[in-house]
Amino acid sequence: MSEGALLSIEDVSVDLPTPRGNLRAVDRVDLTVGAGRTLGVVGESGCGKTMLSRAVLQLLPKKAKLSGRVMFDGQDLVRLAPERLRKLRGRSLAVVFQDPMTSLNPVLTIGTQLMETLQEHLELDMASARQRSVELLAAVGIPAPEQRLMQYPHQLSGGMRQRVAIAIALSCEPKLLIADEPTTALDVTIQAQILDLLAREQRRRHMAMILITHDLGVVAGRTDEVAVMYAGRVVERAPTPALFKKMRMPYTEALLAAIPKIDAAPHTPLPAISGRPPDPTRPLPGCSFAPRCRYADARCQTEKPSLSEAESRDHLYACFHPVETAAEASA
Repeated sequence: MSEGALLSIEDVSVDLPTPRGNLRAVDRVDLTVGAGRTLGVVGESGCGKTMLSRAVLQLLPKKAKLSGRVMFDGQDLVRLAPERLRKLRGRSLAVVFQDPMTSLNPVLTIGTQLMETLQEHLELDMASARQRSVELLAAVGIPAPEQRLMQYPHQLSGGMRQRVAIAIALSCEPKLLIADEPTTALDVTIQAQILDLLAREQRRRHMAMILITHDLGVVAGRTDEVAVMYAGRVVERAPTPALFKKMRMPYTEALLAAIPKIDAAPHTPLPAISGRPPDPTRPLPGCSFAPRCRYADARCQTEKPSLSEAESRDHLYACFHPVETAAEASA
């Protein structure tokens, strides 16, 4: 386990059996998160972001095969007994899923769902749990919190439901919060509010956080480090300022180019990444991004690049033709 790291993901792979063959959803990923730090995990849908988070939480599908180590607060979660895992989740390790309508129980009131978490993990009595629930709802910006305790998820808006999910996740003061696409189903204005809420609570509680998203713009001002994933692998990793100052991986460059610019002229077409991600049941011998990369050559088609250092030990990328070098060569 890396010195000083709260969470250390070490050579983790996840394989899933399918009718078409073995599917490698996560491919030999190494990541660390320090206490109080925020890691952004970015990539297209299907790149392995959510499966990686489920490997950390030990909530993988039944037939999934996990290899590697997931060290959290000095414990190897892969080898932890189910009962100890259950006590760890919610108490020290919490998660906010992207759709609160599926993560909240539709037949239980908001109060019941909050209070059962507090009673299970903190062993509070009913009166104390109710008072704490009111305080939590108020802390995440929900008006009239006592009234909301009696309501069901369907009676709240999408933004309110997500705030409830965040309140439940924060209820036991976890050491690490995993936010998996927490704003995908929300309006743009509500998205900013939810992201600001997460950032504020993360700082206030000195809590580590993994923010999973497909949008590089989301992680720009809200993370300490960014890991870019493609086809199950981490293809670039760097401190956030370093990544945006000098990104090296062509895929990272393409993701950034696809973000709408405020100062762009009306009806300006957005640059799209041509092609589609590779079939995960048919792994390519070379770089997985090669079929969609404008810099790719014969070597990229036959040899898979490993993560290597850029200007500093903190900035790693997996590319034979990093952006600036490739641009200079074509100039």
